[in-house]
Amino acid sequence: MSKLLFSLLLDFFFLKIPSEKRMMRAMLIKGDYVFHRDFNMNYPIITHGEGCHLFTEDGESYIDGSSGAVAANLGHSNESIAKAMYEQAMKVGFVHTMRFETNLLHLTSQKIIEIAPKNMESVFFCSGGSEANESALKLCRQVNRDRGTATKFISIGRWQSYHGNTIGALSIGGDVQRRYPYTPLLNKTEHIDAPYYPPHYSEGDKIKEDERCLNQLQRVINEVGAENISAIMVEPIVGSQQGAMVPTSTYLKGIRTICNEFDIYMIVDEVMTGFYRTGESFAILHEKDVVPDIITFGKGITAGYAPLAGMIVHENVMKQLKQYSNGKFLHGFTYSGHPVCLAAGYSAIAEYKNQNIIENVKNQSSFIFKRLHEIQKNSKTIGSIRGKGLLIGVEFFENTKETKYFNEEVLFAAKFNSLAMKKGAVFYPGSGGVDGTKGEHILIAPPLNITTDDVEKLMNIFEETLYEMERTT
Repeated sequence: MSKLLFSLLLDFFFLKIPSEKRMMRAMLIKGDYVFHRDFNMNYPIITHGEGCHLFTEDGESYIDGSSGAVAANLGHSNESIAKAMYEQAMKVGFVHTMRFETNLLHLTSQKIIEIAPKNMESVFFCSGGSEANESALKLCRQVNRDRGTATKFISIGRWQSYHGNTIGALSIGGDVQRRYPYTPLLNKTEHIDAPYYPPHYSEGDKIKEDERCLNQLQRVINEVGAENISAIMVEPIVGSQQGAMVPTSTYLKGIRTICNEFDIYMIVDEVMTGFYRTGESFAILHEKDVVPDIITFGKGITAGYAPLAGMIVHENVMKQLKQYSNGKFLHGFTYSGHPVCLAAGYSAIAEYKNQNIIENVKNQSSFIFKRLHEIQKNSKTIGSIRGKGLLIGVEFFENTKETKYFNEEVLFAAKFNSLAMKKGAVFYPGSGGVDGTKGEHILIAPPLNITTDDVEKLMNIFEETLYEMERTT
């Protein structure tokens, strides 16, 4: 049989049937050359998006209840951002920042500083959150070396945190399941617990938990020696690993106080929480008295339209870099300050203002929290509802009265999301938020410009999915 006839027969047989079979058709003809994230999955093929909706080649649609990976902050098909990227690409598509700069590099940096905490001075750009966090760790190390405190090379991270998948970022992160396969490759770091508050905790209990974790930090410093510790990295609100766990103000102020006392740089990872996700331009601004030495960012800077990330550096660190390192950071990437990505970032920042995103975040967040608490009244699995703005976590328990966690083999959150997708919505499932293995949660993190109608649809699907899961699990 000729290849042409074979193709025509396949076209007739696979006409107007599900995409996974059409994918099979493609494989029969020319193979599948994609290195998939999971070769056991049949992924829907997305053809386009509009607002908070994604559409497949089969005509199916999904409400994007997680903004992808909490990145598509302004939804899909934003004409202003797409146009800005096109216009920049037509001017110049690439400039290497070892030799040249663009006005857009300066303008975007200025816009970021304008919405950052006080006394932040300079912005370094790269392509993703992992690169941003590694850049921050390297900057702290270099400045320590050059200012005469070269023994300071150890960084402190927290268990149940996530800072990226490159080796340095994975080393400082505390995702047990992601770290385990690469343990022999990981850098020398120390880890402490991140605060975890079970559903029954009072405010007093939470403060005691904060004190426990701060005491643990103090103990690690005593054991390792402050003279050997360069930096500590924290998420102001733990995202994917703990499902929007919000610490009390005691905790982050305590971190800042300890860092000041022992001359340790405080790095705040805002890759997920930055750019209005929590109702402020950066989540650390919810804590008025806490100003980090470095803030890392990504995702929301371009609302997912282009790979752009970076770090915002405090004036004190910049002063040290200029004084002791002759103003040279021995680090960089090919795509640092990529002009087309900067165009997306500059345009996205303007869109946040033009669309009055802060007001919408507050309104839709209030509505979602209200609906979740109503749903919880009739639920046997919802234990905790937490978060800020449109970074909202729901933690599930096998028995909420006894605070009994699901066995990890149950995969409650992952199955919840799979069922929700069948009903037309996507959430962000997570597990291991308690100790690396126990704990099941879902993140609700839709685009920040989501409409009230779409929030209503999203929450209806959440409720329907939850009660079906409770009946069948």
